[in-house]
Amino acid sequence: MTVVLGPTLETERLILRPPVAADLDGWAQLMGDPEAARFIGGRMARSPAWRMMAAVAGSWALQGFGMFSVVEKASGRWVGRVGPWRPEAWPGGELAWGLHPAFHGRGYAVEAAGAAMDWAVDHLGWDEVIHSIDPENHASKRVAERLGSRLLRMGHLPEPYHEKALELWGQSADAWRARRAKQT
Repeated sequence: MTVVLGPTLETERLILRPPVAADLDGWAQLMGDPEAARFIGGRMARSPAWRMMAAVAGSWALQGFGMFSVVEKASGRWVGRVGPWRPEAWPGGELAWGLHPAFHGRGYAVEAAGAAMDWAVDHLGWDEVIHSIDPENHASKRVAERLGSRLLRMGHLPEPYHEKALELWGQSADAWRARRAKQT
């Protein structure tokens, strides 16, 4: 029996839902790819990837939100994980993304992140949304810019990632709502 601990969101091409056990193959492939995993925890074997997926699923039970698994409507394939994330001692309410390399370059990160941003602002009531981005991660900076985010400040994640400075990109909920209103 599969239990889903949160909402399902849909965009034109994607379904966003909390992770389920069947997502492990896609999750392990994403985290096993050295380039794709470079900025999201580093390359890892299947077992630690399962623990990471379980932590994201557990966030839904503990906080009522977490990153969504993203599934392509047309194929049913697992695309990646996108959504709100705020572990203990995090520098703010983050909207994060990480997509399987097979789905890069299709606009899926922006599409999924936009739906998740709507949910974080409208449902969770977040006043500010950040994106913790490694200074060398130019692809994520482009996604952030397409969402209307900008570099807010430098910051650090909690241990064990505390030694590396990150760029904290983001925007206020009001800025996001104004941008969304212009698009409709």
